[in-house]
Amino acid sequence: MHREEHILIVDDDMEIRRLLARYIGGQGFRVSLAGDRRGYEEQIEISNPDLIVLDVMLPDGSGLDICRSLYSRVPHIPVILLTALKEDVDRIIGLELGADDYMGKPFNPRELVARIRAVLRRSQQNTAPSEEARLYSFGEYTVDPELRRVTRGDGADIELTGGEFELLSVFLDRPGRLLSRDQLLDLTQGRERDPLDRSIDVLMSKLRRKLGESDAGPIFKTVRNGGYQLTLPVRTQAINR
Repeated sequence: MHREEHILIVDDDMEIRRLLARYIGGQGFRVSLAGDRRGYEEQIEISNPDLIVLDVMLPDGSGLDICRSLYSRVPHIPVILLTALKEDVDRIIGLELGADDYMGKPFNPRELVARIRAVLRRSQQNTAPSEEARLYSFGEYTVDPELRRVTRGDGADIELTGGEFELLSVFLDRPGRLLSRDQLLDLTQGRERDPLDRSIDVLMSKLRRKLGESDAGPIFKTVRNGGYQLTLPVRTQAINR
């Protein structure tokens, strides 16, 4: 029997909660609701949602703070942020903190469900065990896709958010290829890029910083009006679990 995937909606607007509960529930999901951070904390304690739809503005705290604390506690739960159209800074910060996608208010519930399905699909693909486990190596780094782990040559783990890891994985699967921002957004988030969308640039900047890229030791190449390219050779190795 197919398990209903559990969606937690955190929004202080009662009408939005009711609308989303009715619509998302009608699409085959199990839905829980919270109107503030306190309600969110209660839901997290008693349930294990598969995805959280999270409003940035809450009466007793910021959705960005929730996103930050969630990643440190249970980083495997994907998050879709809801923001006002003018809150571009909040969207960028949310992506930096580990949010998987965002939607500006007002929004179409049908599009939100499509985003939910796309994020869940990517999350499940990333956590599902492969028939043959493989490691990727580039420069001084080793990547284990199944464990979602990035290790430096000295043994130190590099902590990446879900979005950062997915972006790195796209480059590892396509070594040496120049990938446009549109391609990267489609491959990592399953959607077309808005002309003002800076999410890929934000993730690239964070990924470069965490990997310790410098002018003396470049890892990625930026091609003006072209996109990004992983410049280091990638090696793969089959392993037994």
